[in-house]
Amino acid sequence: MGTDAHVVVHGRDAAALADVARDDLDELERLWSRFLPDSETSVLNAAGAAPVVVSPATSALIGRAVEGWRITQGRFDPTVLGDVVRAGYDRSFADIPAVTHVGASDRQQGCAGIEVDQRVNVVRLPPQVAFDPGGIGKGYAADLVVERIMRAGAHGACVNVGGDVRVAGPAPGSRSWAVGVLDPFTEAPLDTVLVDDGGVATTSRTKRAWFADGEPAHHVIDPATGRPVARGLAAVTTVASEGWVAEVFAKAAFVAGLDDGLEFLEEHGVAGLFTDDGGRHISTAAWDGFSVEKRRGAAASRAPAPLEATAP
Repeated sequence: MGTDAHVVVHGRDAAALADVARDDLDELERLWSRFLPDSETSVLNAAGAAPVVVSPATSALIGRAVEGWRITQGRFDPTVLGDVVRAGYDRSFADIPAVTHVGASDRQQGCAGIEVDQRVNVVRLPPQVAFDPGGIGKGYAADLVVERIMRAGAHGACVNVGGDVRVAGPAPGSRSWAVGVLDPFTEAPLDTVLVDDGGVATTSRTKRAWFADGEPAHHVIDPATGRPVARGLAAVTTVASEGWVAEVFAKAAFVAGLDDGLEFLEEHGVAGLFTDDGGRHISTAAWDGFSVEKRRGAAASRAPAPLEATAP
């Protein structure tokens, strides 16, 4: 996953459970990183069309990724690894220089032929197809860790993996967890969403960006073109029932662009906030139910008009 993580545990044995969460995240990194040659992702991608036995966590991750591809009608696609490499993201992001040459890859797209048998945790990829957990792994990792520490007795938990957040149970001193949303250009606070149990994810072109052969590039690939998405959006944030679901919908809406992305999220009743390249902020109807700013605006609109001073 190649990113920072933050864990907040509320309740008895909080420190011990936070250590469990850290160990679980380290293990998921070892399983899923495409930059580790012995990870399950790397072994699977090197297997050609041969079936590979993987861990239950990896089997479930790939099953959810394929489900996300179907739900979004291909806008979210976990098999664009070849295009990501061709865009220059062929190494850990920390190792990408300011200016890089476009990478080379013979990988192809295609989720339709992926076979996942979660009964025995066997996965088979079609020939020349590679799986990239980057578009769903952070959210699902947060889901797994929160589930584990809540089962272990936590009263409440919040896990943030690279900006994708999963919460469950009450927050310390409150019922809802307050999750901040930052402006993709300035990183100033833009809004806060109040979530009792669910996930919040952001897809942005401003975080992981570089130059490839003198042209600006970023890590979010449009499956229709094989190139970094260029549809006038800087970021999309979504709120959903789980972290992986929020990630899938944020990616799909970003790929779709503002008009089609709004229509897509509204169709599925997903709360979403869009920031376009001009800095405008546009939200779906469901966003109002989570947004602190929207609630403040509604309260202000219901307040009586202030008295105006008049000259004697």
